[in-house]
Amino acid sequence: MAKVIGIDLGTTNSCVAVMDGKEPKVIENAEGARTTPSMVAFTDDGEKLVGQPAKRQAVTNPENTLFAVKRLIGRRYDDKAVTKDKKLVPFEIVKADNGDAWVKANDEKYSPSQVSAMILQKMKETAEAYLGETVSQAVITVPAYFNDAQRQATKDAGKIAGLEVLRIINEPTAAALAYGLDKNDGKTIAVYDLGGGTFDVSILEIGDGVFEVKSTNGDTFLGGEDFDMRLVDYLADEFKKDQGVDLKNDKMALQRLKEAAEKAKIELSSSTQTEINLPFITADASGPKHLTMKLTRAKFESLVDDLVKRTVKPMQDALKDAGMKAGEIDEVVLVGGMTRMPKVQQTVKEFFGKDPHKGVNPDEVVAMGAAIQAGVLQGDVKDVLLLDVTPLSLGIETLGGV
Repeated sequence: MAKVIGIDLGTTNSCVAVMDGKEPKVIENAEGARTTPSMVAFTDDGEKLVGQPAKRQAVTNPENTLFAVKRLIGRRYDDKAVTKDKKLVPFEIVKADNGDAWVKANDEKYSPSQVSAMILQKMKETAEAYLGETVSQAVITVPAYFNDAQRQATKDAGKIAGLEVLRIINEPTAAALAYGLDKNDGKTIAVYDLGGGTFDVSILEIGDGVFEVKSTNGDTFLGGEDFDMRLVDYLADEFKKDQGVDLKNDKMALQRLKEAAEKAKIELSSSTQTEINLPFITADASGPKHLTMKLTRAKFESLVDDLVKRTVKPMQDALKDAGMKAGEIDEVVLVGGMTRMPKVQQTVKEFFGKDPHKGVNPDEVVAMGAAIQAGVLQGDVKDVLLLDVTPLSLGIETLGGV
């Protein structure tokens, strides 16, 4: 029987997993990575790049590199979030004939569902290469706050990619499932999800296999990319003071700075110091210039302190909406690569007064949960009954679109 795959279609990165016996297994893409950048680019000669190849040329081809279209999916052009996004992205966001927000690249207009479909197609191909067979069915995850239009547009993306979407499930529910928390009857779980482009916190209640989203909150414009940009700004400012050259005017240099910043950020989660070394970053009349700089974890933390603090109010609001206190939360689950940062973990621990769950890779936990749900639908996973319920007051469909 053909496998049903689980896909985490993320704002910044996507991930695909499948049940391998009793365990969910994350599948590596053609580039050998376990996650794929949610990016699509069109080159001058009309070639389409998806994932890592698109990311590699993002800074040098900004107008035709589409990223974070998840922020636009299922939204109207005059939506507040779209207005905000327009100010932040280098590509064009246009109004479709029906009033939806679409994007434009190489003079072609695309719906966010079409762009998402290109990413989903890459995930589908990744799974097919591993399984050695055609895949036609999937479970796809979405943020808990997604409304009906956003969920439908995600399903449409699946259809365009040649996938029958058997179910759309909430990301926090998928994460809880990956930790086996469906076994914890009558417990309340907080899921803190700091991804590449967005931040969400959700409070879930579990009982008899029913996951109920009690509340959800967050910031759709806060994520790992903001942390990277703080570092890029700092490096560029220091270099300008030191060498008198502004690297921000040089697209090639900026792409290298961005890549170095992301790498340094990741290294500082496990080391207290790192070195950034970018030879031949630029040149002036006197010859080539190199950027070398030591960076401590403490310095990085001071650069992003306010970003980490911005996650606190949504946690307070989510608790308030659920009518609960921090001490009443039984389990805390971390999702998203940024939650590897010690300062983030410390902030969450201090807020809830308990250590968050560790042990499942935060980049992969949502896709793994989606794969478990796929296994349930396929009949491979027997002991899980999953009903993912979101009260309609959150503006979200329940199971079966009721």
